[in-house]
Amino acid sequence: MAFSPPRHRQDISALLQIMDNLRNPDGGCPWDLEQDFKSIAPYTVEEAYEVVDAIERQDISDLRDELGDLLLQVVFHAQMAKEDGSFAFGDVVQAICDKMVRRHPHVFEQSDERTSEEQLVAWEDIKAQERAEKGDQKDGLLDDVPLALPAMSRAVKLQKRAARVGFDWQDTSDVIAKIAEEASELSEAVSQGDTDSIEDEFGDLLFTIANLSRHLKVDPEKALRRTNQKFCTRFGYIEEQIAEQQKDFEDYTLEELEELWQAAKKAG
Repeated sequence: MAFSPPRHRQDISALLQIMDNLRNPDGGCPWDLEQDFKSIAPYTVEEAYEVVDAIERQDISDLRDELGDLLLQVVFHAQMAKEDGSFAFGDVVQAICDKMVRRHPHVFEQSDERTSEEQLVAWEDIKAQERAEKGDQKDGLLDDVPLALPAMSRAVKLQKRAARVGFDWQDTSDVIAKIAEEASELSEAVSQGDTDSIEDEFGDLLFTIANLSRHLKVDPEKALRRTNQKFCTRFGYIEEQIAEQQKDFEDYTLEELEELWQAAKKAG
C-alpha cells in the first residue's frame, strides 16, 4: 500500500507520522523495518557529530539539515520503543521537560541568582539525587560515566567527577609538571621497546593532557578538531604550491617541505 505524506510539515506530528509509515509492516520501508536499537545507535552518534561539524564550519543552512537528521534519530528510537510497548515520543518529551524543570529550580521554583559555575555544581548534585531516587546509584563515583563516550571526553568527565570529592590538583602548574613526568616515562618505554608499556604510558600522557584541558577550561575535542582543520588547511596550501610547480611530493626533500609548511603558516 502507498501512504499519503503529511501536507503540513512544520510540526513534529508530521515526522512522527512519516516514521510510523516507514515502520509499518504493511507497505513500509524494508530497510527501516529491519532496524533495531543497536543497529540505529551508530547512526545516532554519527548524526550528532555531523551537527557539531556544521557548527564548526559555521554553516547555518547545513546545521538546520543536520539537526533534522538528529531529530529523526530520536523519533526513530521512540517509534521502536512504542512498537514494543516501552514508551512513546510523548513520554520522551515529558521526561526531558520534567528533567529541565527539576534541574533548574533557580528558574522555575525560586528566583535565586546563580553563576554558571554554581549551576554546574548544582546540576551534578541534582543528577546524583535523581540516580539515588531511581535506585541507580552505583557502588563507585565513576561507575555511571558512559563507556561509549569518546575517550578524551570520558577522561574529562571522569576527572570532573573525581574532582568533586577533592581528588584533583589545585594548581595548573602541577598538571603541567605531571605532563613532563608522563612524557619522560613514555620516552623511557620507547627506548626499551616494550609495546605494552608504550601504550600504557601514552595513555597516561593523554589522560594528563585531558586533565590540563579541564584546568584551562578548554574542550579537548574542540581544540583538537580546530587543530585538525588547521592542519588540513596548511597541508592543502602545500598541495597547491606543489601542483603549481607541476611536481609531486616525491620531488621535494623533507627540508623543502618544511619550508612550504612554514609558508603555509604565514599564509594563515
